[in-house]
Amino acid sequence: MSLDNNWFTETYQAEGLAFSLHLANAEKLAEKKTPFQHIEIYQTSHFGKLMVIDGCVMLTSRDNFIYHEMMTHPALFTHPRPQKVLIIGGGDCGTLNEVLKHENVQLAQQVDIDEQVTRLSEAFFPELCTRNNDPRAELHFDDGIKWVKQAPAESYDVMIVDSTDPIGPGEVLFTPQFYQHSQRILKPGGLFVQQSESPLIHTENIIKPMMNKLLKAGFADHQTLNFPLCSYPTGWWSCTLACKDQKISQFNSQSVDNRPFITHYYNSEIHRACSAMPEFFKQATQ
Repeated sequence: MSLDNNWFTETYQAEGLAFSLHLANAEKLAEKKTPFQHIEIYQTSHFGKLMVIDGCVMLTSRDNFIYHEMMTHPALFTHPRPQKVLIIGGGDCGTLNEVLKHENVQLAQQVDIDEQVTRLSEAFFPELCTRNNDPRAELHFDDGIKWVKQAPAESYDVMIVDSTDPIGPGEVLFTPQFYQHSQRILKPGGLFVQQSESPLIHTENIIKPMMNKLLKAGFADHQTLNFPLCSYPTGWWSCTLACKDQKISQFNSQSVDNRPFITHYYNSEIHRACSAMPEFFKQATQ
């Protein structure tokens, strides 16, 4: 990360890439050093507010809706009746906000270890936190790994892992042991979703190993969904969907078309298209 002439730049040394955002001014809106990480908030000139954690872009006001909608709606419109949802991570509450748009959901538990991410989101990204006080929402500031390990079997219909990259503290969210416990706590027909990085540069070292670990953990089927996200490395991102004990079923396109809430990216055409992957990806993951 560097700041130069009012530009915030995140550098990805391993991939030879960098991404920059112009700041409205050099002063930070907020900064917190917690026992877990270093959080900064900036005002950009064109992308609204910017949250940075440990020097990495976490979200911007302008494009976070793509990520949050794709982490939630494909799974929730595929599951026939998602009533109980677990979110691991997701402290900015954008994923929770999208989950609670679904009337079938009776309980959504969000487990993030760092309360300050949520408090700063409430202050600087209030649009992501409009459902934090929904009676169906539970915010737990706890260790997500421990939560999943201790949860009773067949507790949830959908589990969403809105995690950081698989390095440092986030690495344990990509292990066989974590996937085994995730499979165990899903109800029959339950769906698991995890962000899975960029297909362009992470297919071989992250997405393919994830697929193999999911199958070894007992998941019956998996599917990678891709979408654009310009503020993340390469501008091309993905999440991977897995089903506990059966093939991933077709999504309910009629329910999508008749949804009683607004989305800004997701729709039935996007859902049909997002699982289409290029040849290099198909060959690499066979």
